[in-house]
Amino acid sequence: MTIRFLSLFALLLLALFTAELTSPVQAHLVQPWTEGLAAASGRVAAMFDSGVTSSGAVILDRASGFGVQIVAGCNGVEAMLVLAAAILAYGASWKVRLVGLAAGFVAIQSLNLVRVVSLFYLGRWNFAVFEFAHLYLWQALIMLDVVVVWLLWLRWVNRAPAAEGGGNIPG
Repeated sequence: MTIRFLSLFALLLLALFTAELTSPVQAHLVQPWTEGLAAASGRVAAMFDSGVTSSGAVILDRASGFGVQIVAGCNGVEAMLVLAAAILAYGASWKVRLVGLAAGFVAIQSLNLVRVVSLFYLGRWNFAVFEFAHLYLWQALIMLDVVVVWLLWLRWVNRAPAAEGGGNIPG
């Protein structure tokens, strides 16, 4: 049972990450998503500071010239793929899986928006603090978010009535 879940999880991770790296997925999904995240982050930052703008995947402070570029690994896509693999590998109904994917998407992308905006301001303030927060703190927090969302979803799935596809054990 657990071996089946782990095997399916690993296969889904491999398939999802492989698909993500293909040129069509990068061009039509990942890059537009990344630019949308930069635009949203720029709008949030501009609510506090009218000198902030975004262009493509870059958020820029016009006054100081400081900017951050959102690149692969910082756009929340990889975190969402890990959560998707875990949810899809678990033995639950498709309806319950779709609810988990939707809720997880909102949770991960909301936290990632906070991450990007906070990193922008940290970098403008102190680059050494930015580096630490970017490379260590926020990486761990985003993956912790994935784990917490998945565990909350598992708890909900295992409390849901069997008619809705809940109560299943992996495998």
